[in-house]
Amino acid sequence: MHSAAISMAFSLFVLCFITCSISGIVLFFLKSKQINATLKHPYLQHRPFNQYPLSIQAAIMLDYFFRLMFPDTRFWLIGNANDLLGHVDPKKTPLALKWPIVGFWGSCWLGLIAMIALWIMLYLGV
Repeated sequence: MHSAAISMAFSLFVLCFITCSISGIVLFFLKSKQINATLKHPYLQHRPFNQYPLSIQAAIMLDYFFRLMFPDTRFWLIGNANDLLGHVDPKKTPLALKWPIVGFWGSCWLGLIAMIALWIMLYLGV
């Protein structure tokens, strides 16, 4: 039973890593221009996406993720993203633009949870 929990947590972590890697490559190297042209983050009025450091580029994509996944939330970072991107209608955003964003950030957050669970199980000797 215990080794099954560790195996499942590790398998989920590896799956999230693979999903994050594939989605990240598609997101940042293939679809970023199209996504930014469609979703139009306010930061892009100041300079082009490629001129920002990678951390700011990732933050812009995180704002897109929050807007697409939690459009009615007004709390904390999610609320700020919804304020910045109020002009974006998640229901009208094409799936071809959504999946790399959701795949990248969704697998990051789920992988983080899986990694913490794995660490706890290894620490406790489960």
